[in-house]
Amino acid sequence: MVRIGYNAGLILIVNAVMTTPRLAWAITGSGHYIEECLNFVLTLDNVDLYLSQAAEEVIKMYGFNLNEIREKMPVYRDKAASSPPVGLFYSGYYHTFVMAPATSNTVAKCALGIADSLVSNLFAQAGKCRVPSIVYPCDIAAEMETTAPKGKKVMVYPRQIDLEATDKLSTIEYTEIVKSVDELITCVKARLLTVTKGSNA
Repeated sequence: MVRIGYNAGLILIVNAVMTTPRLAWAITGSGHYIEECLNFVLTLDNVDLYLSQAAEEVIKMYGFNLNEIREKMPVYRDKAASSPPVGLFYSGYYHTFVMAPATSNTVAKCALGIADSLVSNLFAQAGKCRVPSIVYPCDIAAEMETTAPKGKKVMVYPRQIDLEATDKLSTIEYTEIVKSVDELITCVKARLLTVTKGSNA
């Protein structure tokens, strides 16, 4: 048994060796199709959800109840400076890391190798353990439609520096960038199928 961190003030203790490795999914403070991303996550099994501090605020803006999410899966929050849960990648606890949606801030950090938050640390450690990452950045085109709280559609215009960070992130080892919710769902399902086949081989 290993101690991995804190969740709502409680010490979390889990088995380091899992019979079935899990999927780690992180949400940051972007509202870019966050409803669709979260609704998809909630259909999956064997998932641990990680929330940045901004994500905790944003999911509430989009009508999600954190306690209801906790009833479906473990939820880890960014409350410790050392991000203890990242050590789980070294024990084979996770087979894949998904970051969706990912803010321009988090994408820029990850692209530069900065790991100073729970989510950016998860991405860095996944890569160092050769665990594949699937990332859905909020900045993927010069002109984009996105959804504001209460369902209002708005246009956003990412800066060149934001798009360059997304491009740079796509060159990092074990990282796959997706550009839509449909592509995200397809990519995650394909990865889960690969993992399932591998475990049955």
